[in-house]
Amino acid sequence: MSCARCRSATTLRQCCVKHLICWGRAVREEFTDPALTTDPTDHDDIGLRPRTLSDFVGQRELKEHLGIVLEAARKREQSVDHILLAGPPGLGKTTMAGIVASEMMAKIHITSGPALERAGDLASILTKLDTNDVLFIDEIHRLSRHVEEILYPAMEDFQ
Repeated sequence: MSCARCRSATTLRQCCVKHLICWGRAVREEFTDPALTTDPTDHDDIGLRPRTLSDFVGQRELKEHLGIVLEAARKREQSVDHILLAGPPGLGKTTMAGIVASEMMAKIHITSGPALERAGDLASILTKLDTNDVLFIDEIHRLSRHVEEILYPAMEDFQ
């Protein structure tokens, strides 16, 4: 993979470190600690979004807690309990949902609150979910009351 700024062939993480340093911005430990850098041969098929908790940069406390939750669910051979990811845009909520699905070896289904206009829209998605699948509803605060009434019992009963 090559960097769009310097055209050097490097991993995305190494490129970001290089440019954060070059541009004189404040750099956090996660970006500069050599122990945290990855070998380019480790991820031949790396995409733009991380696929594991260890690949996710930042949010150290969240990663620790979520790692425990995911490991416990795997050991119990059960699905993960419901998780609420909240925060401003661009902090990685969608990426983290994808990581949860990846770590649990499950499929992820992504939709948004405004896209679920009627209760039937949500019911259609829920009926397509398999055991352990992850449903991520972006902008869930914008769900209508009718859709919420379908979502709550589904969350309580996992059905």
